[in-house]
Amino acid sequence: MVTELRAHTLTWAEVDPSRHPFELDEGAARELAGLVAPLLPSPEAADEYRGRSLAPVTEFLVDRYGRWACGWNWSVGEGDTDGGIVGEWCCTSHSVSTADATAPLVVAALLEWRDWLEDLTERFAALALPSSSAVSSASVDPWHWERACTRLVTAVADRTQAESGWYGHCEQVLGWFLAYNGIDEERAKEIVEGAVGGRFGSWIAPDVPVIDAVSSRFARGVGGIR
Repeated sequence: MVTELRAHTLTWAEVDPSRHPFELDEGAARELAGLVAPLLPSPEAADEYRGRSLAPVTEFLVDRYGRWACGWNWSVGEGDTDGGIVGEWCCTSHSVSTADATAPLVVAALLEWRDWLEDLTERFAALALPSSSAVSSASVDPWHWERACTRLVTAVADRTQAESGWYGHCEQVLGWFLAYNGIDEERAKEIVEGAVGGRFGSWIAPDVPVIDAVSSRFARGVGGIR
């Protein structure tokens, strides 16, 4: 799969549900499955070419709905793309069977990914700072940033089951939260890398002291903005 269609590279602007409306009722879901079915590889091709064999599906979904849709198969653990939250789709070698059976799985996985993005939006809103000017104010209590980091890390660890590579999406979500609060993407990346940088590992959920330390660094990093 080409880099541009990898979920690891998605920005908040590309996944923000408010910028990319999406609705899919039962009838539309069946229609979408019918459109996806001809694009699916045979089980033999899927096993031989792994994630590449699903590129036509991903390209179709992105063309139809926007780049956010490329996360449809970002499954938990060591799937097609390491460290995601999707449970409806396992991986190419296990999830691809007949087209009629596989196409509904693609749609279900897309819906699960979209639900996660909408869930994050609700979490971001609940963790919003006291005022719209808070991000540029040195007087903001660091507790607001620490609380947000702690809750988001915990949520991502839970949804990814803290399996292989989970921390990559965790860092991404923290960056999305900063972008949601108006912080420049490059600066957000610096803050997150400074806070997390090697402190999380695969197949292990961070304990309270580790999360507290990361959250404290996260708050200090944001506090450096003037």
